[in-house]
Amino acid sequence: MNIALAEQHSFPLSDVFHFLNAESFQSLLEQAALASPIFGTRWRWDANRSLALLRFQGGKKVPPQIQRMRSDDLLAAVFPDVSACQENVVGDIKIPEHPLVSEVMKDVLTEAMDTEGVKEVLRRMVDGRIRSIAVDTPVPSQFSHEILNANPYAYLDDAPLEERRARAVEMRRILPESVLSEVGKLDPAAIERVREEAWPDVRDADELHDVLHTLIALPIGMGKRNAATPQARSDTGDATGQASSTAGAGQLLFVNPPDGSRNQSPANGAWEWGFFMDGWEAWFQTLAEQGRALTGERAGKRYWLAAERATLFQIVFPDATFSGVPRDFGQTVPSRDEALLNLLTGWLQHLGPVSAAGVGQLLDLPGTEIDKVLLRLEASGAILRGKFTDPGVAETEWCDRRLLARIHRLTVATLRQQIEPVTPAQFMRWLLRWQHVAPGTEVRGERATLEVLRQLQGFEIPANAWERQVLNRRVVDYDPKWLDQLCLTGAVGWGRLSPHPATLDGSNGASRRRVIPTSVAPITFFVREDADWMMPHGSIEDGSGLSGIARQILDCLTQRGASFFADIVRATGKLKAEVETGLWELVAAGLVTADGFDNLRSLIDPKRRAGQGSGRTSRPRHSAGRWAILHTDQGLERERALEATCWMLLKRYGIVFRDLLARESNLPKWRDLQLAYRRLEARGEIRGGRFVDGFLGEQYALPVAVESLRATRKLEPTGEIVTVSAADPLNLVGIIVPGERVPAISGRRVSYSDGVSVVETDPTAFPARVASI
Repeated sequence: MNIALAEQHSFPLSDVFHFLNAESFQSLLEQAALASPIFGTRWRWDANRSLALLRFQGGKKVPPQIQRMRSDDLLAAVFPDVSACQENVVGDIKIPEHPLVSEVMKDVLTEAMDTEGVKEVLRRMVDGRIRSIAVDTPVPSQFSHEILNANPYAYLDDAPLEERRARAVEMRRILPESVLSEVGKLDPAAIERVREEAWPDVRDADELHDVLHTLIALPIGMGKRNAATPQARSDTGDATGQASSTAGAGQLLFVNPPDGSRNQSPANGAWEWGFFMDGWEAWFQTLAEQGRALTGERAGKRYWLAAERATLFQIVFPDATFSGVPRDFGQTVPSRDEALLNLLTGWLQHLGPVSAAGVGQLLDLPGTEIDKVLLRLEASGAILRGKFTDPGVAETEWCDRRLLARIHRLTVATLRQQIEPVTPAQFMRWLLRWQHVAPGTEVRGERATLEVLRQLQGFEIPANAWERQVLNRRVVDYDPKWLDQLCLTGAVGWGRLSPHPATLDGSNGASRRRVIPTSVAPITFFVREDADWMMPHGSIEDGSGLSGIARQILDCLTQRGASFFADIVRATGKLKAEVETGLWELVAAGLVTADGFDNLRSLIDPKRRAGQGSGRTSRPRHSAGRWAILHTDQGLERERALEATCWMLLKRYGIVFRDLLARESNLPKWRDLQLAYRRLEARGEIRGGRFVDGFLGEQYALPVAVESLRATRKLEPTGEIVTVSAADPLNLVGIIVPGERVPAISGRRVSYSDGVSVVETDPTAFPARVASI
């Protein structure tokens, strides 16, 4: 639960736990839900389910906009209070006793929200079974990140989305330094730009008077003259007129002199400050002659002051002297703490990220007083702390919340513009290298085989094509023993994850489809330590679609657990050939797996089943691994599984967008993946932008993939032809590169020349190094 508290809310933080109680919670939630989008969405859904609204009429589908209009009309007739202008409704909205309204409220409170669960939590908080601890922190707790990143419709208030985007500013300050030092780091150019834009652009005496009102005290002698006028700076953006900064303690703002060299810190360790103050002296003299400004001096340092701010300045610096007699405006004399608060508030609105030592040196104030005021401003939410200019520095920096939000937006925009979109052919050429298929990019050894499987996990390929046409193309001198070892040690598992057509057939009786064993059954691998993306899929509950022996073997494995082939033969009392056929049927249906991959080879190879073969094919007819049920768990929470799926696709393709996933069969809906990718981008872990030209929608990429793609686009075309199996994930003809789609059949092939699809002169040709396995 996320409750927004403003500065004027002053009470013990522990009182928040008593804001709600189990008795009144449901009535409050009902009233809040009536004004939220949840009610309207559920209303249209239930109206369609109850046939109060027709989705089809006259043999044609009713357009969505017409359905929405009819839904609103029905709601106005059944529940007029919720459709009326709320300014004319006095008190709580009375919910009518109508079956459709009751069903909608039930769905809202029990399906969209867990009302009973919240009530139980509130009861446990009251009776002490749940201990409540209030902690006041300057940054959001890690437990609140999911709420802060929720979609707009998850909130019951009407705050704009742009206001909630500031949550990313707070969250990226607590990212790991390994992330902050790379893609999560704020762009120094963005910091410089915001600093320049935040510094006042004074054009006349009245505007200078307003600036002095805000800053209270402006040190004299820190303005650096520049060859470029303020107007030229704003129009041309020349380097001689732009503010620039160098990370370090006490640093604020530097101005490049006309010769283009950067001001450096003096040898004594003091920092040299610089501001754009061209032409301000003449306007200040005008204000001084009018009695609207004066000069203050303290410890040899002079300040420009607005006449109305002389009282505050004297409270901050009691030993200060003035060039004239300050006028008495009849103002209430604040305390020193309030005067310091006003002074630092005005300066931080124009400085950008700055350290406490920098502010202390600028205004000639002790560090203890500066720290006290900064903590007070942080508690009010006006400023944020962090390491913005350089995550490696030891000293903490402070920045106005509004300026930091602008820096964050500019940083994200800069990251999106760092790479121009490449053509589909360039992307395809890079993708061949990314997946170790292009000549010279292959890998070697058992560990490399594991990395290839990690990259391809989740993509289903015909069982007989995995080793011959996929792994052998990526791993030099591929040895089947490597795959067996990875499977037997538990590092890798295999099985069919997509539902078999027989499980989707809704018919009954003899016309129902059957599961037929075949060597081209789609099989995929999964790395067990990265298998959070695996979600439970539908299974054959009643054994329909399976043969009698397959149902008997399935019952045996369900009751006895993982079993060796000989145990299954003995338990079922069937012939070995019958058990082989039943196991192969269960594998094709996606119901069983085995410890080793050689168990699958023994079913694929007809010579091994017949006890024939010589040389490399002379292997035991039955392997030593055990057979077990695939998918015995209930899976993880959906959000975690979605994020794991996003990382899986990023490792496979480097850059992910909707059209690229046309051949993926085990994925959630794109809109769900898109929301997860947006969260990863907001956390600074991946990049979003336009990386490949010619495709609609958002695109997301790993930072290393962006740099690799940028380097690959500089390579000269070689004209070398790369051939892959049509069942390979890189069969993207007609999807990424132009051409007629090639069916994903293990016997077909596709060829690329510099990322462009080419027609094979010999359809039977395939790379000679694909050995017999």
